[in-house]
Amino acid sequence: MTLPQLLTPFADYDFMRRALAGALMLTLGATPVGVFLMLRRMSLMADAMSHAVLPGVAAAYFFSGLSLGAMTLGGLTAGVLVAIATGWAARHSVLFEDTAMGTFQILSLTAGILLMTAHGRPVDVLQLLFGSILAIDRDTLALIALVASTTLVLLALGWRILVLECFDAPFLRRHSPRLSALAHYGFLVLVVLNLVAAFHAIGTLLAISVLILPAATARLWVNGLGKALVLAAGCGALGSYLGLVASFRWDLPAGPAIALALALPYLVSLFLAPHGFLRQRHPRKRHLEN
Repeated sequence: MTLPQLLTPFADYDFMRRALAGALMLTLGATPVGVFLMLRRMSLMADAMSHAVLPGVAAAYFFSGLSLGAMTLGGLTAGVLVAIATGWAARHSVLFEDTAMGTFQILSLTAGILLMTAHGRPVDVLQLLFGSILAIDRDTLALIALVASTTLVLLALGWRILVLECFDAPFLRRHSPRLSALAHYGFLVLVVLNLVAAFHAIGTLLAISVLILPAATARLWVNGLGKALVLAAGCGALGSYLGLVASFRWDLPAGPAIALALALPYLVSLFLAPHGFLRQRHPRKRHLEN
């Protein structure tokens, strides 16, 4: 693509500018959450939580239609309930967190499917779940901006505690059980908030791509947490931009185009990055020093 082809859609069309603003704000809030998910080895939890908001969104749609507030509240309520139930089951039973999350994922997905097929209107809900970022309005932009700013503020306030829980959760739980529980459940709520925001942009079923793919790409290139956060945000912003351009130029669905644009750098990095397949298989030999 030439430079004019990359810039023209956003210079000429207001709906493309709104879509880009929404995608960039979503990336700003979701990618740091994705990095912490990766560090906590809970990346698959994002997929489970994306299914957790499904019954709440579907129920809100049937009761209130295309209401931004109702669908946001429904998805947030369902996601928080599943997050709390998962955390409680993992902390107060012999089940590990992945097992607890898997069980509640099945329950949520089943409930969501039942609600989507109720009343003979499954197609409308399925379209909602795949997102409509090109039709995003100012109210939705305000909601995404609120979620992104809230996420960044809370991450900054709880930075040390979150980092400690990522790298030595047993130590934090042993010396400060209440603080450990607050960090654990608070982080799960942040995950749900960003998934609900992503639902309004690229749909519930594709929301996980914004959280996980930029974080995984960054991890293959750098080791430090700060560098990973910056690189993940950059990868997410660039992928969102190129996905929207590809959607405009080749008449592709915007949500899947963004997800694919985020996935391609990850696939390339998986082979060529310093921590990728080829470099790990054939490490560079160092010269002997006197």
